[in-house]
Amino acid sequence: MFTTLFTHAACLDHDTGLGHPECADRLRSVLAALETEEFYMLERQDAPLATVEQLSRAHPREHVERILSLVPEQEHAGIDADTVISPGSGEAALRAAGAVVAAVDVVASGHSRNAFCAVRPPGHHAEYEKAMGFCLFNNAAVGAYHARAVHGLQRIAVMDFDVHHGNGTQDIFQRDPDMLYCSTHQSPLYPGTGDAAEKGEYGNCINAPLPAMSGSPEFRHAMTHVILPAIDHFKPDLLIISAGFDAHSRDPLAGLHLTDDDFAWATRKLGDLARTHCGARIVSVLEGGYNLRALASATAAHVRELMYC
Repeated sequence: MFTTLFTHAACLDHDTGLGHPECADRLRSVLAALETEEFYMLERQDAPLATVEQLSRAHPREHVERILSLVPEQEHAGIDADTVISPGSGEAALRAAGAVVAAVDVVASGHSRNAFCAVRPPGHHAEYEKAMGFCLFNNAAVGAYHARAVHGLQRIAVMDFDVHHGNGTQDIFQRDPDMLYCSTHQSPLYPGTGDAAEKGEYGNCINAPLPAMSGSPEFRHAMTHVILPAIDHFKPDLLIISAGFDAHSRDPLAGLHLTDDDFAWATRKLGDLARTHCGARIVSVLEGGYNLRALASATAAHVRELMYC
C-alpha cells in the first residue's frame, strides 16, 4: 500500500463560530475531493486520539493539560482573537495530532510509503507553550518527536508551504540540531515571523519569504535554490509536509498566486528527495487553505502526487 489517508469525523465538531475562516466546511471539501474514483486506492483509516504523553514530546505537559482544560462544556471560548474552541475542540485536536502519530507509525513500519492527514484544527502556529493562529497543538511536531521516540528516526525534516509562516514549528525545532524546519511563505504577513535571517541555533531553520503577488516563478525558484538543497544536505530519516494551500491564487487570506500545478510540482520534488534519503517516507498534514474550491482542488493535486511518489 502506497498512501494512507487518516481523518476522523470528530474533526468536524471543532466549531469555530459563524464566519470563522477555519471552519468544518474546509475538511468537508477536502474529503469530498478525495472521494472521487481516482482516489479509490487510498487506504482510509480513522485517526486515533493522541495521548498526553505523545503531545508532551512537543509541548510541556502542563501546557497540554491547560489547553484541554479550557475546552468549554457549551458554546464557545476564545484562546485569542483568532483561536476559538467549542465543546468538540478537545477531541478534534487530539484526533488531529493522533492522525500524524498514526501516519508516522504506518510509514515507519513500511505498511505505507506515505500518508496524508485530513484533519483540523491545523497545527503549525502552535508554539512550545502557546496555542495561536487557529492552532491548539503542533501536529507536525508531535509526529516528528513520536518518530524519534518510538521508531528511532533521528533526523526529521518538516517542509511547510502554507502561505503563513509556521512560527510554532520553528519555535519547537530551533534548538534541536536533528530537526529541520523549512518554509516558503508570504512576507510580511501573519504572524510576522519567518525572515530569512531566522536560522535557529544550529542553522536548522530555513526560511524563504516571498513578497505579496509572488507566483509560480518565485515559489519554484525558492524551492529549487533554497528549500530543496537544504533538505538534500540534511538527509532526513523522515519528511513531514505541513500542507497548507492558502498560497493558492484564489485564497482570501493572503496574496500569493500559486496554482494546483505548483503544489503538485512541489510534492513531486519532495518525493524525489524522500526516495533518495528516507525510503520515500513522507507524512503530510493539512494546515491552511480557506477558499473551499481551491482547497479541494489543490489538496487533490497534492494527494494525487503522493500516490505516485
